[in-house]
Amino acid sequence: MKAVRYHSYGDTDVLTYETADRPAAGAGQVVVRVAGTSFNPVDAAIRAGYLREVFPLTFPHIPNFDVAGTIVEVGPGVDHWNTGDAVVAFLPMTVPGAAAEYVTAPAGTLAAAPRTGELADAAALPTTGLTAWQALFEHAGLTAGQTILINGAGGAVGGYAVQLAKRAGAIVTATASAHSHDRVRSYGADRVIDHTTTALPDAVAGDRFDVVLHLVPGEPARLVDLVADGGVFVSTTTPGPEQPGRGVRTVRVYVRSDAAQLAQLVARVDAGELRIDVADRRPLSDLAAVHDDAATGRLAGKTVLIP
Repeated sequence: MKAVRYHSYGDTDVLTYETADRPAAGAGQVVVRVAGTSFNPVDAAIRAGYLREVFPLTFPHIPNFDVAGTIVEVGPGVDHWNTGDAVVAFLPMTVPGAAAEYVTAPAGTLAAAPRTGELADAAALPTTGLTAWQALFEHAGLTAGQTILINGAGGAVGGYAVQLAKRAGAIVTATASAHSHDRVRSYGADRVIDHTTTALPDAVAGDRFDVVLHLVPGEPARLVDLVADGGVFVSTTTPGPEQPGRGVRTVRVYVRSDAAQLAQLVARVDAGELRIDVADRRPLSDLAAVHDDAATGRLAGKTVLIP
């Protein structure tokens, strides 16, 4: 089969589109024919070796842990999946990944793929959708009627967070650059602030929020000040400072694979309550170029790679 692999940590030039052995299903596993996989920023950090102590790899390594595709082989001990089933998954981050024509997946990571839309596009859902879900409902405990500020709503996680928060009955203020305003508003945001032209404290005019979800690097202290007394500051990037005197709780989110939660997200997609947004679809052989574009800020949004 064809796959993108790297044989050592390094810059984007270590990513090589080459021939690799097709995997086989072991006990508790399936083999998925990949329809699509998506790029996540952490893919680049892992490739560069910045996270080698957290995510140790065996070389050569096939990257990408988001996958959508069709089961072509079922291993021993797998009872609930069959060949021909369309599935999505957030794969373990240290095993051979989905930047290939075929990938082995633990059966416990799988959810049925959405029945609507292109199967390849469903690869844009697992990691970013689960990050938004876990941040909002596990860590922030968001409930109907609460106010939430989503900083970085123009990104993939932010887009899902806006949709999920609004469906939960929250009042949503979102930050996004001008080119993302219409999309973020279409997700249901009650107020959209252009963070490139207006300082947040000025834009919110003294408002404080029950929840602040911080999805971009930098400035956590300024944003923690926007949390209401007794509220929650949740970050996927920079941890916020504690403010025990105001009863503000601060949480750093580390997403985990959860097939049951992923199935709930898929159900919302099928019900028309959650939209998967894909900015670009590129051939798998372009993966090194996608890493380059991400490093220089040229990616337009969530990018799906298609074998």
